[in-house]
Amino acid sequence: MLRGVHHRLKAGWRTTVRAWVLAASVGLVCGAGGLRAQPVVLSPGQLTEAAILALRVGDAPRALGYSEALVARNPQDFVAQVVRARALRDMGEYAEAREAARAALDAAASEEQRFNATMVMAQVQSSAGHKTMAQYWLRRAIQIAPDPALKAAAIRDFKYLRVTNPWSTRFTFSITPDSNVNDGSANDSSFLNYQLTELLFGQPVEYQLTGTARALPGIQYTFGVDTRYRLHQTATSAHDLYFKADLRQYTLTEEARRTAPGVSGDDFSFASVFGGYGYRWLGAGNKTETALRADVGHSWYGGSDYADYLRGSVHHAWVVSSQTRLGGSLSAERQFGIRAADMDTGKLSVWGGHTLQTGHRVFWSVTGAATQSPLVFEEYSELRVNGSIVLPSPILGATAQFGLGLRGRDYGLSPHSRSGRQDREVRADATLIFKQVDYHGFNPTMTVFGSIKDSNIALYESNKLGVHFGIQSAF
Repeated sequence: MLRGVHHRLKAGWRTTVRAWVLAASVGLVCGAGGLRAQPVVLSPGQLTEAAILALRVGDAPRALGYSEALVARNPQDFVAQVVRARALRDMGEYAEAREAARAALDAAASEEQRFNATMVMAQVQSSAGHKTMAQYWLRRAIQIAPDPALKAAAIRDFKYLRVTNPWSTRFTFSITPDSNVNDGSANDSSFLNYQLTELLFGQPVEYQLTGTARALPGIQYTFGVDTRYRLHQTATSAHDLYFKADLRQYTLTEEARRTAPGVSGDDFSFASVFGGYGYRWLGAGNKTETALRADVGHSWYGGSDYADYLRGSVHHAWVVSSQTRLGGSLSAERQFGIRAADMDTGKLSVWGGHTLQTGHRVFWSVTGAATQSPLVFEEYSELRVNGSIVLPSPILGATAQFGLGLRGRDYGLSPHSRSGRQDREVRADATLIFKQVDYHGFNPTMTVFGSIKDSNIALYESNKLGVHFGIQSAF
């Protein structure tokens, strides 16, 4: 932490020891022989070295006294402010230690000094029990680290705090230009003058498409926070409380506003909040992990209440080898509709990940779902298959991942067709993570995605094309 200070001691160790011996004798009285202590005068440099040595040997009060004398002489003495902050922290005077660390940051005149002052502030916050704030200061230190070794040390401290911090919080933000923000029909004005013709039990029926039933291009803005508080933890188990909030807002293009006059992006906004409890434990020599979780939630659509939720799930994962992991989950959800239909949903998923000898990382998942609802037209069964691969070598300096997904959804009954409704969707995406662009430990990401949904009922056919810009933590 005091690397920029400690190396000064190596060249003049003997001088430092002499200074320490002299400084230690200040104010002492040799009473037995009637001798009186002689005053000792130290130069600022000697007093600085004595303060550092006192700190190193664990004599925080003496280090504090020396550093405060130096600060009284020169408030811009960087080393003295750092030593003062460290000494106050060791003595448990955290408020004053934070003030000293800020004074050191103000006095810093180089990148290494700013890095050292920031690391000291992180230490003070951590010792005071403010581990989330300590992680914030470590991200600042990572950003300004003057060399790779110091940066690696700050990242190592950050990872340690992440494990020991009972709070774990993740923020998300993204901007996504999208050709179909409302998941509207792909059919446009060239199709029967905005009309669709379907068969209802053999009888022709015409539907007049409104603007919002058609695909509307625009931009999606996503904000999210996902936080966890660890109530209790042992070597093999943990009890957690969770909270998650998400918000999706939209703006429509001029073309979309012409297609749907009087409609704005706020009409499609969606927000949700969830809170819950989770329990997880490790087994088989830490090669398996099982997690139970229960959540309650609420959502809003277009600014109005949409639905309430109860969710429960069990997840299990195991390490097959150093290259292979497998897992599965089972979940159930009860949706209490306000503007939506009541719905019970069950899901079963299996997934796996494997690293090839070439360095390629491959991931896959298969998910089956089924629903029940008093509104029978909303009931469906679904099967999803997803796969992705991460390349071992960067593209354009970025980590590259490519994904492909297939989804089939069948509705047993539909008001538009005697044979029910069958949707088939293909989705592809390519993601670049720009790890060479690092700001406070965050990397920008870009995902290009597209999907085509085909249906036996033309009303539900849709196409999507978009670009997703976001950020993710580098560690």
